[in-house]
Amino acid sequence: QALLVESGGGLVQAGASLRLTCQASGFTFSSYGVGWYRQAPGKDRTFVARMNLYSGPSVQYADSVEGRFTISRDNAKNMLFLQMNDLKPEDTGTYYCVANRGVATLGSAHWGQGTQVTVSS
Repeated sequence: QALLVESGGGLVQAGASLRLTCQASGFTFSSYGVGWYRQAPGKDRTFVARMNLYSGPSVQYADSVEGRFTISRDNAKNMLFLQMNDLKPEDTGTYYCVANRGVATLGSAHWGQGTQVTVSS
């Protein structure tokens, strides 16, 4: 059974950094496209960053996080990371780790339970 477990969220002030971690198990992690999505209170889930395996750019970021966030993975440990620097109040939300056979889209097969990030001004 595929499982994704996020950690590393928290309450920080604007300008701070956080590093989110996603531990994967139950599937061949290295064969999946992976990514991060977030959901602000009262809003839809939106794309943050992803790493593609077979099509398109190897790494993609939402315009709003480009230059501040860095996505990376460690296939040996089945882990996905999101380094978030210079956090802004608009980065507040629940962050979800996703994995998919193809591109990690909103329709991805596997989702974590989410980790809360709150950025105060």
